[in-house]
Amino acid sequence: MLNAGDRAPDFSLESDSGKTVSLADFPGKTVVLYFYPKDDTPGCTREAQAFSEALQAFAEAGAVVLGVSRDSAERHRRFRDKYDLGVTLLSDPDLAAHEAYGAYGEKTMYGKRVMGTIRSTFVIGPDRALKHVFSAVKVDGHADAVLALVRGGAPAAPPARPAAEKRAATKSAARAPAKRAAGKAPAKAAPKAR
Repeated sequence: MLNAGDRAPDFSLESDSGKTVSLADFPGKTVVLYFYPKDDTPGCTREAQAFSEALQAFAEAGAVVLGVSRDSAERHRRFRDKYDLGVTLLSDPDLAAHEAYGAYGEKTMYGKRVMGTIRSTFVIGPDRALKHVFSAVKVDGHADAVLALVRGGAPAAPPARPAAEKRAATKSAARAPAKRAAGKAPAKAAPKAR
């Protein structure tokens, strides 16, 4: 995988709009190039939605966001339309860009070693040098971390996982009635009808 300071490899890939998009199309801009495994899967959908929701903030910071997967441009269009995504999606079926950036290789999935897309994001400066590389990305909070970096700060720490928060809230709510009931005498049962 590439590292911060390396020169970003160019690419020419078909987008969800049917146009060919290259790194050279964005002179003077910061380019956020993120690689993801597959359209319309839970994690990839949340990631695309988060980047889409933050597009205006990225634009105000002088950046464009491009998502790349092996999916076809037609599948990208269906994905874009289904979730009303604003981020530009690029098709890399032969893995040329994936391999140039080191975003394809061996990874662990469900405890097994497999070959596949390594979820990763590359922040490319206007000089075409890599400003930052996010590898083995966790989806939740990732777009915010990238935006913080693009705005000139350190990457923001991702928030606590929503599922963990939900479990904690559920446990807390379950304990609360038990504590209230502990101070009261048990209610007498009504006599059974015969």
